[in-house]
Amino acid sequence: MDVELRGITKRFGPVVANDGINLQIRAGEVLGLLGENGAGKSTMMNILSGLYAPDTGDILINGKKVVFEDPGDGIAAGIGMVHQHFMLVPVFTVAENVILGVEPTGRFDYLDLKTARKQVRDINDRYGLEVDPDALIETLPVGIQQRVEILKVLFRSADVIILDEPTAVLTPQEVEDFFDIVRSLRDAGKAIVFITHKLHEILEISDRISVLRHGRITGEGDPAKLTTETLAEMMVGRPVSFTVDKSPPHPGRPMLSVSDLCLFDAHDDFALDHVNFEVHSGEVVGIAGVQGNGQTELVETITGLTRPASGMIRFDDENVTRASVRDRHRMGMAHIPEDRLRSGMISNFTVAENMVLNSYYAPAYSKGPEIDWPKVQATAAQYCVDFDVRTPSVFLPAGNLSGGNQQKMVVARELERETKLVVASQPTRGLDVGSIEYIHERLIAARDEGDGVLIVSSELDEIMGLSDRILVMFEGRIVAEFDTTKGPIDRNAVGLAMAGASS
Repeated sequence: MDVELRGITKRFGPVVANDGINLQIRAGEVLGLLGENGAGKSTMMNILSGLYAPDTGDILINGKKVVFEDPGDGIAAGIGMVHQHFMLVPVFTVAENVILGVEPTGRFDYLDLKTARKQVRDINDRYGLEVDPDALIETLPVGIQQRVEILKVLFRSADVIILDEPTAVLTPQEVEDFFDIVRSLRDAGKAIVFITHKLHEILEISDRISVLRHGRITGEGDPAKLTTETLAEMMVGRPVSFTVDKSPPHPGRPMLSVSDLCLFDAHDDFALDHVNFEVHSGEVVGIAGVQGNGQTELVETITGLTRPASGMIRFDDENVTRASVRDRHRMGMAHIPEDRLRSGMISNFTVAENMVLNSYYAPAYSKGPEIDWPKVQATAAQYCVDFDVRTPSVFLPAGNLSGGNQQKMVVARELERETKLVVASQPTRGLDVGSIEYIHERLIAARDEGDGVLIVSSELDEIMGLSDRILVMFEGRIVAEFDTTKGPIDRNAVGLAMAGASS
């Protein structure tokens, strides 16, 4: 099935998200789609899938104009989207998740799970997905959960499959397996739209690449004739550095000490299993690992969102194991959470209000018993300039920003104040290459100013580029350590440790 977007324009008030976009999506082809945060990628895909209606322009399928009233029309037309954040029910089986909403029924409208399992197995065999239909989602690694999301769209007979940041939580080994699946879908005649910020991946998997900037298609090309440097410049309009420019570290005293830290999950299993490590002032420690191996729990425990079962956390030579989040903040601990929507912002609050969520009570923003709103708004406006948070106004609800701009808003709030320790979990998730470059520079600047910096990321390139020491987590334990100051680190060795090979 071939799809064409012709002259698509979409406005949100004064903001033009898509400006006369023309795009072709062809059967049997992987179209790589690149763009800065706020460039209009998500809006364009939401129009294609029926969530938004364009202000002007047409969608054509196999040369015939179609109009989608809602996402159901998009699904019925054969368009499926695999979202970056999995939409799966953990306590359901694979088959139950796949059929949710389109359940096959037998006599008297009873759910026909036997037929459902057979249909899932048939799709499995046809595309080599290798997923057990009877497995519970909560028992599956994230790489297999990704395949379940693909099963869902294939079960609904999708001929156009939109993949939104599909490799964000995969190990390097899982990425290669995933690419094999994408190629099998392409070879079976599916049209694939591959949205990512990872330039080397889009060059490897795409048959054709289109680049958006400021709501317009600004470049297209053959991956065989493009480089990461040319793609980055097409995206942001200037040359971008892909190496983190940093001097050798000068570690000082321990700024964070984690001793014998234990935490149990809802099933009384170890979420953190006797974790021990230190972060010194003037160094960056990176924690690598496949998401779901205790990194989230570790960060939440360090920052005070969760109380450990046992062990000790010392920050700036004080025992903060039982200290509140606000106490840790006042002491100079910054926290960039992995889930900005759940822990980093309030969507209905304005950009200005979100910029002072954790410091509105500070003397700098108070006028007697009241908040000094002109000062808050002026500060927020300056932060938006410094971190390129693209918003028409600091009075706009933060939920109206694109995901990348929401992330930059949270990072700006945490880094634009006096700190001693920066705990950054997935700090550049969803950001474009230009924004990533700037955030990396700020994290290294914090290190050089004497902060301890702890970075948790599923992006192995990010961990290897920023870290002075790398710790690898697997099943709630630190299973390996690599010192990047002593020479190049074997990427494959880190990847194997992430998969538990050294445990």
